[in-house]
Amino acid sequence: MRSRDEGAGPPNTLPPIPSLRALVDVFALADLAGGGDRSVKRSEPATRRTWLFWGCGGVVVVIRFICPKRANRVQVCLALAVAACAVFAVPAAAAAKPATVTVMSRNLNLGANLELGVRATSLQGLVNTAGTILHQVDQNNFPVRAKGLAAEILTKNPDLVGLQEAALWRTGPCTENPLPPQATHVRYDYVQLLLNQLNRGKQRYRVVISEPEFDFEVYANTDGNASTAAPGCPLGSEINGRLTMRDVILARVGRVRTSNARGGHFVTQLQVKPAGVALNVTRGWTQVDAQVAGAAKFRFVNAHLEAFDNQSSNHTNTGADVGNGKIREAQAKELVKRGGPATVQLPVILVGDLNSDQRTEVKPGDALAYEALLRAGFVERSTSHPLGCCLKGDILTTSGGSRLSDFDHKVDHVMTNAPRKIQLVRSSVTGLKPVNGFWDSDHAGLFSVLTLPPLAPAQPPPGLG
Repeated sequence: MRSRDEGAGPPNTLPPIPSLRALVDVFALADLAGGGDRSVKRSEPATRRTWLFWGCGGVVVVIRFICPKRANRVQVCLALAVAACAVFAVPAAAAAKPATVTVMSRNLNLGANLELGVRATSLQGLVNTAGTILHQVDQNNFPVRAKGLAAEILTKNPDLVGLQEAALWRTGPCTENPLPPQATHVRYDYVQLLLNQLNRGKQRYRVVISEPEFDFEVYANTDGNASTAAPGCPLGSEINGRLTMRDVILARVGRVRTSNARGGHFVTQLQVKPAGVALNVTRGWTQVDAQVAGAAKFRFVNAHLEAFDNQSSNHTNTGADVGNGKIREAQAKELVKRGGPATVQLPVILVGDLNSDQRTEVKPGDALAYEALLRAGFVERSTSHPLGCCLKGDILTTSGGSRLSDFDHKVDHVMTNAPRKIQLVRSSVTGLKPVNGFWDSDHAGLFSVLTLPPLAPAQPPPGLG
């Protein structure tokens, strides 16, 4: 039995056929309207056949009437229309009932604290830190965490899921130059591991689009000893480690029709300098036009705004230095500028890790990106009770130092630019307790049930008359 959380409605059915008595009453009105003149000559037609198309409560009523020629045809047809609307009023109201869609935003946690690498001041320090990061990724054991994340998703059965930090970790021989990135041996593919759990025994979810973003490879000192290295490898390294970040949209199989899937990168980016090497932190968005049964088409956008522009001064890829939250604000504005993914004629549902909020701002500047979206006409369509960000421990085991009270502000959101058309039915937060000895992520998940405009009524069949 399909739960209401899935936004399921009754199957599409034709309106009930009006009673014979009702139809007789409608046509009797036509007869009464012209019933007073009995002196019409045989050679003059007393009536004229007329097709009447009348929109009534979202349903087009099509009736062929025999209208009196001598009567005022406008008055007669208006009267007939009122009568027809009375007949079809109940099924029309039922047909116009809004449909629902269920959506989820889920940050998977890439598996390590990258700030360790960003703060490295020397190349040897960066190589040593790369080894530490790879060990953290192993300790955070995504194959196990994927089971908990899949359980979250399957419990709610969202029609569309926006994933952030859908990491792809790869390794390669440290005898190869890591720049540009070229390692190909897959160590952890978070998307595939999650799909393996979601689709066990049955195909339930599919990837609509996966957009690669930040992509970096470096030598890694995995044994912690800079004086030892694999043969032919520099700086005490034993392997090359490569991280490719991705934003991904998943769709529920058999429930969602999708088209126009695209992804892109923000123009404004944070620039960091680990070991003095300039490196742009590529972030971006994914989009798809989607439709669920009984509903009009809408645009679904998933985004991950900058997290590390949290200093008093942050360097950008354009050479400018800006304050806390200014880079993510610029990225939010790119989403809603003319030609951006969140500016189309369709209603837009925007989900993602925006690293910004107005009511739970941690420090000045954190609200800038969210306020930019509010000014562009977007409104919230998710709960803030409880809050969902973020665990403080680098290791997501139950003994890793994180606790429920760490969830003390909001950065993950579900928003829309069409608040009259897209209403919030209910919303919930997932992933608030460990599973199998691990927290699913340092973020909680965010789930919303939303109303959607119903499909427009069918147009009258052509060629009648």
